[in-house]
Amino acid sequence: MRNKSNQALVKILFFGIIVVLCFPFHWISSLVALLFGLLFAIVFGNPYQQKSERITKYLLQLSIIGIGFGTSAITALELGFYSFGLIFSFILITLFLGLLFGKMFNIDTKISHLITSGTAICGGSAIVAISPVIKANEKQMSVALGTVFVLSALALFIFPIVGMYFNLSQQQFGIWAALAIHDTGSVLGAASDYGEKALEVATTVKLGRVLFIIPLVFLEVYLFKGSNRKFFFPYFIVLFLAAMLINSSFPEYAETFSFIKLLAKKGLVITLFLIGANLSFKNLKSVGVKPFLQGFLLWILVSVSSLITILYLF
Repeated sequence: MRNKSNQALVKILFFGIIVVLCFPFHWISSLVALLFGLLFAIVFGNPYQQKSERITKYLLQLSIIGIGFGTSAITALELGFYSFGLIFSFILITLFLGLLFGKMFNIDTKISHLITSGTAICGGSAIVAISPVIKANEKQMSVALGTVFVLSALALFIFPIVGMYFNLSQQQFGIWAALAIHDTGSVLGAASDYGEKALEVATTVKLGRVLFIIPLVFLEVYLFKGSNRKFFFPYFIVLFLAAMLINSSFPEYAETFSFIKLLAKKGLVITLFLIGANLSFKNLKSVGVKPFLQGFLLWILVSVSSLITILYLF
């Protein structure tokens, strides 16, 4: 009876925190929401582990679409034109270095490919997309996901501090975050805390990066000679583009679109809380020293080189 009562209190607290995150408190940033989630997972565990993982995925996608209503299509097109070469170059560099580190440290081939793909494209989403193609097992996925999650969480702490230290403009920071942070949620969370313009830039550039998941999947099919060609096409990007076009075509509804964007930012905050609450110690414990070292070195090299590039080019 007492156990049922405790479980009920945990569930009430879980929903209570989400309700608090919905209010427009200035102190509740994406970073604070992630910390709430991590703390909740450590103290209580997640009472809705399986359900919240699915909700996190769809809530993030809806938030991205909502942010599209506050983004200019013309500005995004210009930004995409200038950033495409940069995105492509860093993806190639990341793939090359990641696989090289995997061989140097003698890491399991599939784990190495998953960590490299997650770092190059979009974190956990890329790992989930690549896993069935290369026929990775649960343990191999857990190692890769754990590595990427830890580094994405660190980036949410570190990137805004570094950005302020180097006095990065919001456009510079948005591009840097989109190039160097793994998970889309952490990219948008860090950018959102840095500023409105940074969020718009980061969203546009990051989604351009996410699109490269398609050729990457076919590359993995070729490398592993697999017959399983299932992969996730990021359809929400099409809706994000549609939202931008609607925003640019109907300026008379600017207030409505601004409200939608506000809701999207709140959705993003809740997403970061759920990401933190989905922390699995089982997954994190399964991450070995060598795979984490591969992911960490790769992340540091990409972060530093992209920062230097942005400081000189933008």
